[in-house]
Amino acid sequence: MLPAVTTIDLSDDDCWTAVKARDRAFDGRFVTGVLSTGIYCRPSCAARHPRRENVRFFADGAAAQGAGLRPCRRCSPDEVARDERAVLDAIAAIRSAGQVLALGDLAARAGYSPAHFQRVFSRHTGLSPAAYARALRAGRAADALSTGGRVTDAIYDAGYSGPSRFYAANEGRLGMAPSAWANGGRGVTIRWAVVETGLGQMLVAATDKGVCRLSFNEGEADLRARFPQAELVQGGAEFAALLAQVIAAVEAPATGAHIPLDVAGTAFQEAVWQELRRIPPGETRSYAQIAAAVGRPGAVRAAGSANGANHVAVLIPCHRVVRSDGTLGGYAYGLDIKQQLLDRERS
Repeated sequence: MLPAVTTIDLSDDDCWTAVKARDRAFDGRFVTGVLSTGIYCRPSCAARHPRRENVRFFADGAAAQGAGLRPCRRCSPDEVARDERAVLDAIAAIRSAGQVLALGDLAARAGYSPAHFQRVFSRHTGLSPAAYARALRAGRAADALSTGGRVTDAIYDAGYSGPSRFYAANEGRLGMAPSAWANGGRGVTIRWAVVETGLGQMLVAATDKGVCRLSFNEGEADLRARFPQAELVQGGAEFAALLAQVIAAVEAPATGAHIPLDVAGTAFQEAVWQELRRIPPGETRSYAQIAAAVGRPGAVRAAGSANGANHVAVLIPCHRVVRSDGTLGGYAYGLDIKQQLLDRERS
């Protein structure tokens, strides 16, 4: 019998669970060897599942070939590593250029057709190459604006040709006007309330574009520390309607996907947050799975940091991310609240 090859951070049971779910987030992290057919596959291979006793897991295609197996023609497992290298190379090129690069040029670097490269890049990052570049540029602008420098300087330093291009590109995305990032929310009205829930006191705050803060065991002083120059207003009729939706979403987590948010982060953070919102209620993912899903399998710690940078608890469900061994990991509002959220969703 062939020996199993243990992957860096996954047990055989974790691998088999991923195979049964045909979870693409695990493609590239291991391959599935099928002894009865003599082939090895991606975890997400669409072929009929083999019997568990005929399966062994290998770190990569080379290890599987060393055991006498050949690649599956249906899922082409060895292409995963090539795709990942192509995506990482494109990301490096985009970061270096600081602007949107032509899809054809990026595809040519990888040796792919433009259409195929677009699909590969989007599958790994959740964004097209152009959208990734725009998000990266907007993230640089937001970071620069948050340091208190001149708005115009920050816009040009981020790679925009001028303020009008920045405003047009970020309409409806940054939420607050660019100057508000540099001035602690100056000129922005934030309506807020603290309400009692089954999880304790919950702070909800929103601009006219969506929820900008949802937290537990915080109050006005905490909100003002985040937005010291904003006009903070309690309640209001329109806010009351939004607040009711938020409360319902916390009590019944499957109901909040439609609630508008006013949040922004770096390109990587936003990709992580987008992936968090894809996790179905009642399920969890590991930090490693999230990192792999956004095309950065080696950035597990960065994925954890992006998880912790989430300012809208529950609506961006960072509580659904746990350690690879199944333990809870961390949570900004305490592990008791995290466990209650998970228990509520599973029931």
